[in-house]
Amino acid sequence: MKILVTLICPLLVLKIDLASGGSRSLQHFYTGVTRGINFPEFTAVGLVDGEQFLYYDSNIRQAIPKVDWIKNNEGPEYWTRTTQIIQGNEADFKDSIGTVMQRFNQSGGIHTFLQMFGCELDVETGATDGYSQFGYDGADFLYLDLRSTSYVAPVKEALITKQKLDGTAESEKNYLTQECIEWLKKYVDYGMYSLERKVPPQVSLLQTDPSSPVVCHATGFYPDKVMISWQKDGQDLHEDVDVGETFPNHDGTFQKRAELKVTPDVRKKNQFTCVVEHKSGDPIHMILTEEKIRTNYRPGNNVPVIVAGLVVAALVLIAVVVGVVMVVKRRSGYKKARQPSLESVCSTGSYSSAASDAPLVKKKY
Repeated sequence: MKILVTLICPLLVLKIDLASGGSRSLQHFYTGVTRGINFPEFTAVGLVDGEQFLYYDSNIRQAIPKVDWIKNNEGPEYWTRTTQIIQGNEADFKDSIGTVMQRFNQSGGIHTFLQMFGCELDVETGATDGYSQFGYDGADFLYLDLRSTSYVAPVKEALITKQKLDGTAESEKNYLTQECIEWLKKYVDYGMYSLERKVPPQVSLLQTDPSSPVVCHATGFYPDKVMISWQKDGQDLHEDVDVGETFPNHDGTFQKRAELKVTPDVRKKNQFTCVVEHKSGDPIHMILTEEKIRTNYRPGNNVPVIVAGLVVAALVLIAVVVGVVMVVKRRSGYKKARQPSLESVCSTGSYSSAASDAPLVKKKY
């Protein structure tokens, strides 16, 4: 079963692609939404290794800590400075949506603009990387190519923005590969105990009704890397299997699911097993039996009831990415990257880096 979060039209879905293996990551997400729905017009979220540590929205107008390790290590000056920087970008961000709408010849409707930026550090080799990109209404709008130190416009409507921002690419690259990395190291040092923890997954088999796919749902695990697969009579099964993305939970852990499409008759004649592999311990083998399936289905009820565990996935997606979700397509030639503010990006385009003691870059346009 697919989860559809129909908060915004068109729907934006964000795929959070986290650092792998021996890597550390620092990510920031800015999300702007046009007026017309009961949702903050602007939100900002910060994550270290996929764990949310910072939150801001246009209703509360204040950057707030989301985990103890940042709360216990940074005082009022840090939060005041961070709030001021985000508020400055918020004003530009809101203006930018109007500018981009004009580029697409749109005069109304509900639209979303996402800014995603951050950096990664390979702790084994010391290699660093950065990323910065914009998305508009569920599609790529602009991204920074660190290798060529220039912006790339996947759509013609972003060409003007690209031209204005190319002059800032060098400064942006320096921030992503240097200052961002220093903040990442500091945050990892703050939260080492929490970020190094290993929490095993809780595995359940879910199904809405006898004819729907069986979902192997793993949740509550940390870190985020997990492998979920299905086996048929002890052999790996690839056909009729749909493995989903990894989503964060509200408590800093993660969840993932893998669907198996199989008819009741085939299920009775073969043994199907869900295998969940996580670094917290030995692989978990969950053999598919009628007794192990959790469902809200009741014979005679023609209205399918969504399994509670999958509803949680939708709510988590809303909470972490501020309710607006956006699928960010990863191209072979670039990675995600940090970006300057929207309208500045879209109109004036004068860029200035902040002092090194600022957790985010304050941009001027």
